[in-house]
Amino acid sequence: MGVKTALPAAELGLYSLVLSGALGYAGRGLFEASQGGAHRKAFRESVRPGWEYIGRKMDVADFEWVMWFTSFRNAIFFALSGHVLFAKLCTMVAPQLRSWMYAVYGVLAVVGTMGPWYLLLLLGHCVGLYVVSLLHQPWLCLGLGLASLASFKLDPLISWQSGFVTGTFDLQEVLFHGGSGFTVLRCTSFALESCAHPDRRYSLADLLKYNFYLPFFFFGPIMTFDRFHAQVSQVEPVRREGELWRIRAQAGLSVVAIVAVDIFFHFFYILTIPNDLKFASRLPDSALAGLAYSNLVYDWVKAAVLFGVVNTVARLDHLDPPQPPKCITALYVFSETHFDRGINDWLCRYVYDHVGGEHSEVIPELAATVATFAITTLWLGPCDTVYLWSCLNCFGLNFELWVQKLAEWGPLARIEASLSEQMSRRVRAIFGAMNFWAIIMYNLVSLNSFEFTELVARRLLLTGFPQTTLAVLFVTYCGVQLVKERERTLMLEEEQKQDKEKPE
Repeated sequence: MGVKTALPAAELGLYSLVLSGALGYAGRGLFEASQGGAHRKAFRESVRPGWEYIGRKMDVADFEWVMWFTSFRNAIFFALSGHVLFAKLCTMVAPQLRSWMYAVYGVLAVVGTMGPWYLLLLLGHCVGLYVVSLLHQPWLCLGLGLASLASFKLDPLISWQSGFVTGTFDLQEVLFHGGSGFTVLRCTSFALESCAHPDRRYSLADLLKYNFYLPFFFFGPIMTFDRFHAQVSQVEPVRREGELWRIRAQAGLSVVAIVAVDIFFHFFYILTIPNDLKFASRLPDSALAGLAYSNLVYDWVKAAVLFGVVNTVARLDHLDPPQPPKCITALYVFSETHFDRGINDWLCRYVYDHVGGEHSEVIPELAATVATFAITTLWLGPCDTVYLWSCLNCFGLNFELWVQKLAEWGPLARIEASLSEQMSRRVRAIFGAMNFWAIIMYNLVSLNSFEFTELVARRLLLTGFPQTTLAVLFVTYCGVQLVKERERTLMLEEEQKQDKEKPE
């Protein structure tokens, strides 16, 4: 109710003013804290010299980001550029062989990076799941896929298999887990699609071409086999009008995001401050709330940049890859919360939707979410932090359905029906604001630490009650209303577009 209802322009203007002012105020507190703590002993390991000519240091607490754009920047650029070059040549000379070119180039890149024994290890998993797919038993394919995934996540098998990697370098562990994990998910997708379409008779070569597509190999995103196979099998792919312009725009946005993050880390030490709880506990409530929020925004930006770069290359190859995750700022429901759209699509297709059906009944939804987060826990690597994160988010997803069912209950439904559509939207936005902070707190556990999450929760809910609690909720409420307005505008534009496309 009230989804398509517009609020007065003055009211939306007030929300924009409040939100921008609050973000500016919290940002000022974070900037002053970063500047004041730059020379602390606890900051020495993760705050290093940056732009020395203006006297600024840089937050380097995220080693993956630093490695991507310093030590391994040239290697990544060389590998992806080579892929684009050879793909273009093959598309011009022999387009019917381009899928083979992708696979051969990917295999050579994996051998050059991780060694031939690592390649043989992955081929063993591929062949195993291919053989099982010939039996056309989905439960067996999924079971073996999960067993293969567990072998890369649990000792002693993980220690044994990691010995197949040749050499030692900084990103070795990241590449090992990324390449191995995504290989298992891709092979499982192949096996399950083979079971769903026994008449199509996919071959082992189809699986290898799917798995060793280099842009997706180490870091994803993952495309389900049916989508990848249909797109890569086009002999003469044709670009839609304006497609090249959109690809250039996406590449430009990725570059801008990389530069923006680099600038941001020279002024805001959002990854280092949470590691020093003594220092973080002295932050003002507004700065602490902004710090928690900015940690999730950074994780989204990191995923968006990674997938943006990879997706640019994939779209040059005439593929339509999964889009980057939805910005955390626009999330106020657990059902849309994910940091990897490809894995989310994989889980929904093979587990969540299969078990939960229409997601409208309490018991099937509970079973679906438990099964989904059990597999997600295995994917992330079982540990206490992941267990806690999975339980919290599983509860959040189910709690949304319980609240929805409660809202549909006779007395409450009649109360909402008596409200105007604008007031209904306002009431729902209040619950959306509370849900937004539940999403932040539940995910902060895994992105940062339990101790920092506890500090934020205690300050916002206990020691800061009621002033800080209500102030943060009101600012979040303003943000949720602006997001809802954006969604309403996009919905109306889509309806108008569909009306124009209808035949007279």
